[in-house]
Amino acid sequence: MVTDVVILAAGKGKRMCSDIPKPLHSLMGKPIIHYALMSTAPLVKNNPVVILGHGAEQIRQALGENLRYVEQGELLGTGHAVSQAESLLKGQSDLVLVTYVDMPLVRTRTLQQLIDTQKSNSGPMTLLTVHDEDPRGFGRITRNSDGNIQAIVEEADASAEQLKITELNAGMCCFDADWLWANLKKLPLSPTGEYYLTDLVALAKNQDLYIEAVPAEDPEELIGINTRVHLAEAGKILRRRINRELMLSGVSLVDPDTAYIEPDVIIGQDTVILPNTFLQGGTSIGTNCLIGPDTRIFKSQIGDFCEIEYSVIEESKVENGVDIGPFSHLRKGAHIGPGVHIGNFGEIKDSYLGEGTKVGHFSYLGNAQIGKDVNIGAGTITCNYDGKKKHQTVIKDGVFVGSDSMLVAPLELGENSSTGAGSVVTKDVPPDTVVAGIPARNIAKKKKD
Repeated sequence: MVTDVVILAAGKGKRMCSDIPKPLHSLMGKPIIHYALMSTAPLVKNNPVVILGHGAEQIRQALGENLRYVEQGELLGTGHAVSQAESLLKGQSDLVLVTYVDMPLVRTRTLQQLIDTQKSNSGPMTLLTVHDEDPRGFGRITRNSDGNIQAIVEEADASAEQLKITELNAGMCCFDADWLWANLKKLPLSPTGEYYLTDLVALAKNQDLYIEAVPAEDPEELIGINTRVHLAEAGKILRRRINRELMLSGVSLVDPDTAYIEPDVIIGQDTVILPNTFLQGGTSIGTNCLIGPDTRIFKSQIGDFCEIEYSVIEESKVENGVDIGPFSHLRKGAHIGPGVHIGNFGEIKDSYLGEGTKVGHFSYLGNAQIGKDVNIGAGTITCNYDGKKKHQTVIKDGVFVGSDSMLVAPLELGENSSTGAGSVVTKDVPPDTVVAGIPARNIAKKKKD
């Protein structure tokens, strides 16, 4: 049987108190709508239909044109929203799964169970329900003496007795497609001037049709996001899920409650993550690393057997056996070769450091190409910007750069050359040459071993 998915994403999200459309608010580094897309992707062959309203153009731009979009011109309720997909889906599928953009914690397996139940259901719909003492504003499921679903009673309309019901309507549902399109047209207009999807239950009941329900195993899956408080709650649950999966795969998190690891981060076996570490933006970390504490790594690749503490790494590549920090900063374009040491307060930008190179503390290297086994003394600065353009510094293999050297680019230091402490180097240095002074001058030729 062919299933299509409709994702409702048209609401204004007023309680977010934001100019950003609710579907684009960030949850663990991804827009909220990302989770609705990811949870449904394994279930269907066709792209979902996303019902847009408030902020439609922003959402389109953020998600791209691979999805199918329908705009709900007037926000006239959930039933009206689903009806907007009829022109795209009628006659194309056997089942229609309706989900909500602001329920990002629902797992794929829960939605699969909803679809599978409807496939064997003789009636027109299967509801996702949850048993919970905290109703969180959900409607109540009422049943008759035979245990069959009678109606969904919204919390605002529920009697005192009905408010005691702990079986709640989670909102997501799977429909027989032909029945859905035929009956959406029959929805009554509510006192608030809207058409509610939940009123389809009463229509089915009036037709003596059976309504099935799938109880969610984990109530946390059904936490909806209406405020930034809910956003933080969902983030905490999602972090706990991610961290648990990492630990079960062989990663050690010393304090899981303070490890902030986004869902698309990859970490190798036997790596240890120390407290207050942020791993973001599709970062990958190899095996047997020690990361943290108080470290942020963003959109970067870290090799095996690396140690990084109290540091920030952004859009960089770090090869095997590197140690960094404390208090160092790798900026965009840094590429650190195997076995490199970067000490306290080192800053690297748009530069390559060759194998075995050592960078002393309080150094800045920008737009530099540095060879193997180079020693960068404390306080070294590549003066790469002349006020208009960036210039490159090239440091060949085996160079010794003395402390507090100023390397004024464009500049090349030849193999096995050296600069004296406090030198201001403005001209290229030949191989095997020692320079010193302000400006630096040749003072000796190195003796070859």
